[in-house]
Amino acid sequence: MQMDRRNFFQGSAAVAAAAAGLAGCASTGADVAMGSGAKPLFAVPDSFVPVVGSSEVFPVRRIYCIGRNYAAHSREMGSDPNREPPFFFQKPTDAIQHVTPGVVADHPYPTLTKNYHYEVELVAFLHRGGRNIPVERALDHVYGYTVGLDMTRRDLQQAMGNEKKPWEIGKSFDHSAPMGPVHPVALVGHFTQGAIWLKVNGQTKQSADLNQMIWSVAEQIAHLSQANELYPGDIIYSGTPANVGPVVRGDVMEIHIDKLPSLQVRVV
Repeated sequence: MQMDRRNFFQGSAAVAAAAAGLAGCASTGADVAMGSGAKPLFAVPDSFVPVVGSSEVFPVRRIYCIGRNYAAHSREMGSDPNREPPFFFQKPTDAIQHVTPGVVADHPYPTLTKNYHYEVELVAFLHRGGRNIPVERALDHVYGYTVGLDMTRRDLQQAMGNEKKPWEIGKSFDHSAPMGPVHPVALVGHFTQGAIWLKVNGQTKQSADLNQMIWSVAEQIAHLSQANELYPGDIIYSGTPANVGPVVRGDVMEIHIDKLPSLQVRVV
């Protein structure tokens, strides 16, 4: 069953307890206001992802995405992977669309685009934060992983790039981050190698190995922590292989990473 973040566990004491129990979360302006007795004008829903083998859910703080992290994909997007340092962008947390393994989730074709692209990626979930995290300790900050899609309005992204404007309209929109449930490291270990692939209507479109990443998950965490202090609840989309391409209404995408269950999404 597809999860609607606006309704999922709304008002549930279980979610409140899970969120409150996540030690080390950042204090925000809202925390300060609530502490002074101020009353919010309205409620803003939070984003959660189910945890496999548990009644707990993972509260999402920020979604980071690395760009052009496989050499072949970097080249197909017109960049030189041998010279380009890692760069990141963000999606809003309400871009999350939960996809249950074994269920074909309906995924809405977005507005404003005529060139809607898939990008399959490994997603890492952090339960510890910090600044200037050493590479050799970075994976200690990872709670778990899942497989996800970084859906992209490619025509809008390219138009903004050509005009040297931000990418947000091409990357950061409703339902642009479909993903499965979180698989804790204790169950699946870390991912430094293994097949990653995407099929459309049964035909393989993307196929690579995680060991082909230019920057590993550990290196991504280390680089990100130099630019921003990371916190529990941050998640990282770790890049997509080559051969990204378009889908239209009616297409069914299947995504897979070894050691994780495959997910299926139908464009509607």
